[in-house]
Amino acid sequence: MNEHAVHTQLPHRVAVVGAGHAGANMAALLRQRGYTGQVVLIGEEKEPPYQRPPLSKEYLKTSLPASELLIKPEEFWTDQDIDTRLGVVVETIRPDDNEVVLDGGERIAYDTLVLATGAVPRELEIPGAALGGVHVLRTRGDADALGAGLGPGRRLVVVGGGYVGLEVAASARHLSSEVDVLEREERLLSRVAGAQLAEFLLAYHERRGVGVHTGVNVARFEDRGDGTVGAVVLADGRTFPCDAVLVGVGAVPCDELARAAGLRCEGGIVVDDRARTSHPQVYAVGDATRRRLPLYEGTFRLESIPSATEQARQAVAAIMCLSAPPAEVPWFWSDQFDAKIKIAGLVAQADRSVRRGSPSAGGFAVFHFSGRRVVAVESVNAAAEFMAGKKLIARRAETDPERLADPTVPLRELVGRG
Repeated sequence: MNEHAVHTQLPHRVAVVGAGHAGANMAALLRQRGYTGQVVLIGEEKEPPYQRPPLSKEYLKTSLPASELLIKPEEFWTDQDIDTRLGVVVETIRPDDNEVVLDGGERIAYDTLVLATGAVPRELEIPGAALGGVHVLRTRGDADALGAGLGPGRRLVVVGGGYVGLEVAASARHLSSEVDVLEREERLLSRVAGAQLAEFLLAYHERRGVGVHTGVNVARFEDRGDGTVGAVVLADGRTFPCDAVLVGVGAVPCDELARAAGLRCEGGIVVDDRARTSHPQVYAVGDATRRRLPLYEGTFRLESIPSATEQARQAVAAIMCLSAPPAEVPWFWSDQFDAKIKIAGLVAQADRSVRRGSPSAGGFAVFHFSGRRVVAVESVNAAAEFMAGKKLIARRAETDPERLADPTVPLRELVGRG
């Protein structure tokens, strides 16, 4: 089909609610693919769209200039004739009336709506949660506030042993802070990573001075006496004195607008493989969505930049009546100290795993299998193994686990050409 054969069906105005990575890329990709109608980008934060992944890493460690976080230069939005409405809150969406209502009462009409509302950190509902010095990490302002409490002689307690918590722990140690990580489950990354990677990261952090405590429950945050946090108290009575706390116990999708509008939501805004919601003129992209993945059974809510970008491509193609882009293997990355961690696929769908390489040699990868098919790869300082695993996942081809684990067998023999 000629990609531009149905130009007359294109909407006159596309409104995008949410100016994070998913929303900003949505607006930019519309212009990149040749959309000439009106684009309105609405965001709650006053700053131009910026990258969030560096907030727990380089930004926290080095106080990068805010300009280096920007997804696009500030002038991009004006040059591309994208109407940015920043520092405003959407009160409601009215799909049947084709309009978005802002908190000040302004109504923005649209032909097509894209929800890119993201996710917010899950809160701990325990005594002391509102004390000063108890932080979450989502925005640049959050990172600035957290960073102000770090440095030599300062003590940070991280509640939650997930990727964000471990990244912040590594950054805090870089700044010479004392750090303890408290994890409720019996191991780190229990819901998102394999046991071998979790064991490696436990030892890796402990060698660098991070105290890691698993199988513990936080009971309360203790007031120092001036309205700021001075300690974290566990259910068993143990106390961890601190100057700051980061709560990193997962995220919840921002699907309130969608729910109130009657869109289908099930632990996120449900979308199809073209990012369409249950309403024909409303799309959704990014961390707020739940969708099927062609390579896996079930529905998933993915929190990653690659996933958000993939969905933006899907939505733009659907809105502009273009051919659907090919499905991508889900992947994610994390930097902790000198470890460059890359993960592709879904570990939870595996029934066995093999390791190629050794942690003591500086780099390794764990390949996860379902039967003889690779369904996930976790790599540490092993870029070639990561790319090989990603290709094997995409091809769904059967692979000999023993040969894949043998570092003397060249990867090109296992992956083939292409």
